[in-house]
Amino acid sequence: MAGDAFMQDHEGLHSRLKNCLQTILELEPDLERLELGGELMQEFTVLKSFMERLDAVLLDEDDVRRIERATANFLEELKGPVSAMRRRGEQRRLLQ
Repeated sequence: MAGDAFMQDHEGLHSRLKNCLQTILELEPDLERLELGGELMQEFTVLKSFMERLDAVLLDEDDVRRIERATANFLEELKGPVSAMRRRGEQRRLLQ
């Protein structure tokens, strides 16, 4: 029974971490268009590689909470630049 609880907890933590990483990776096309994009693209390669090996990583609740907070902060910081970039793109399409 204890092994089942551990596996469920383990799977839940991995699922939460994978969700954070996928959320960040979904921003890749937008971030490529930002001035910061070039610097971040190398990090996306690292994230993709990490995602492939995620199941072998041992996690604890505190680690996952920290990553979730960091992801939320990262998304909050990008909200302005990504929104502005998208608005510029929409304006260009309207002008064409």
